[in-house]
Amino acid sequence: MVSFENDYTTGAHPQVLKRLLETNLEAVSGYGSDAYCSSAREKIRKACACPEADVYFLVGGTQTNAVVISTMLKNYEGVITAATGHINVHEAGAIEYTGHKVLEIPHHNGKINPQELRDYLQVFYGDETHEHMVFPGMVYLSHPTEYGTLYTKSELESISAICKAYHIQLYIDGARLGYGLASLDTDVTLEAIAEICDVFYIGGTKVGALCGEAVVFTKKNTPPHFITMVKQHGALLAKGRLLGIQFDALFTENLYWKIGRHAIEMAEQLKGVLKEKGYFMPWDSPTNQQFIVLENERMEKLKSQVKFSFVGKYDKTHTIARFVTSWSTTQEDIEHLKKIL
Repeated sequence: MVSFENDYTTGAHPQVLKRLLETNLEAVSGYGSDAYCSSAREKIRKACACPEADVYFLVGGTQTNAVVISTMLKNYEGVITAATGHINVHEAGAIEYTGHKVLEIPHHNGKINPQELRDYLQVFYGDETHEHMVFPGMVYLSHPTEYGTLYTKSELESISAICKAYHIQLYIDGARLGYGLASLDTDVTLEAIAEICDVFYIGGTKVGALCGEAVVFTKKNTPPHFITMVKQHGALLAKGRLLGIQFDALFTENLYWKIGRHAIEMAEQLKGVLKEKGYFMPWDSPTNQQFIVLENERMEKLKSQVKFSFVGKYDKTHTIARFVTSWSTTQEDIEHLKKIL
């Protein structure tokens, strides 16, 4: 059995595990107040070219989205997302559970169109009864998207300008940010993301860490008593050093970027194999997630030899499947899949 199911089905990158083992018996303060967390914060600030950024380490992506969105929104505000946005589809209503509505707008291969965002806001404020409605207080993007697609720098700048014009915040979910930054088809850098948005997070869980995400507030806009509210949401790790050590390792000697590049190299080979075997790809993904359409009977047979993810029905007899590469994908995995196909 060869697995292309996800980018977090294996453990942690060996260099991350090595640092955890090397520091295992050290007694340090908890809740992120240790020297390793401080070192990781400084390395992240430097990588973002944002020396005044506030950086916090949380345990996972869903917790991070729920905490960031709920603490930055006023109690009468909701968050705008593409219909396919992770917070709208795959987080079990975590945002709504905090008391904030997810405001859905159309997607285009997973992405929000800036003009449609502007139209949505114009319609909202043009409605004389909007005081009786949920106010849009934030725009949520993921980069890469659920479809493995990427925003261009120009698109992000346009969305940011719209947010500023309407005095709402721009938040980027970076669960797979490392793979977006490493893509062969992007003009977006970590520095650009830090400059363009109000808050974002750097994903560790899906990019080489055992667990953990690094939240970055870029505009001196950290909610008051943020740590208190992180704890209220159950997202504060007592052994905070475990997160700090991992991010310190990921941001040492460009490991985060090396992991991203490796996964992209494997994804490009995977894409080549899938195209060579004649599979239809419903959209083009320049990142570590690749999508194909499988005939249903063929899909069931393939499941006995390959792990992959279900995306959705293409039609009555075909299904869209997702194949994902990561730091742990090997050349042998690609060759094994090729033989099976």
